[in-house]
Amino acid sequence: MQNKKHDSFNNMRKAIVIGASSGLGNEVARLLLEQGWTLGVAARRLEPLELLRETAPERVLTQVLDVTSEDAPAALQELIDKVGGMDLLFYAAGIGKQNLELEPSVELGTVTTNGLGFTRMIGAAYRYMAAHGGGHIAAISSIAGTKGLGAAPSYSATKAFQATYLQALEQQTNMRKLNITFTDLRPGFVATPLLGDNPKYPMLLDTRKVAQEMVRAVNRNRHVWVIDWRWRITTALWRRIPRWIWRRLKIK
Repeated sequence: MQNKKHDSFNNMRKAIVIGASSGLGNEVARLLLEQGWTLGVAARRLEPLELLRETAPERVLTQVLDVTSEDAPAALQELIDKVGGMDLLFYAAGIGKQNLELEPSVELGTVTTNGLGFTRMIGAAYRYMAAHGGGHIAAISSIAGTKGLGAAPSYSATKAFQATYLQALEQQTNMRKLNITFTDLRPGFVATPLLGDNPKYPMLLDTRKVAQEMVRAVNRNRHVWVIDWRWRITTALWRRIPRWIWRRLKIK
């Protein structure tokens, strides 16, 4: 039996943030705390999660969780139990690296984290929400999934997979008449540890500003949101480039 539909981001008070130790996940967690949410924060490293907990110890619960591990869904459930429920899952875990030499460890590691890990955790959250009246799943994919980027093949491919997977689950939700909302967040290049030290990327975005726009997008129940306006224009143009031209471009 379904509960009353979740009408608003601000009406939901219990959120789980996976990948909260740094970067966008950490910034989003801090923004949710500012809005008064009770949070469960998860990542592979406990120390940065504890630093986050110290900012609001009565409203932050922590959990060590590695999305590449088969016991990660059990760790997620443990965190949900600590928090007392899950109205919002914000998924920010992921890795990415340029790999022009196609180093096998980079390619396979990226697929394991961004493909298998993503599927494992989004699926666990989906099943929980299906059984508990609904909720909201927001996940960070990337503009890199718009077209195949030669500089980062596995990263680009797994981000396209993530976007398609979320789209498929959104359709399935409607088929099953579940109260689960999805938001696919697609930022351009963001100045986070994912890009390494002193990254020189075009139209580089500020982490805090991107996190703020992500929270607004979830608040407004956006289905897909590209961040920011410059990247919305850029990716719209990318989609229109024929394959015979695209394969000759040098995009890094």
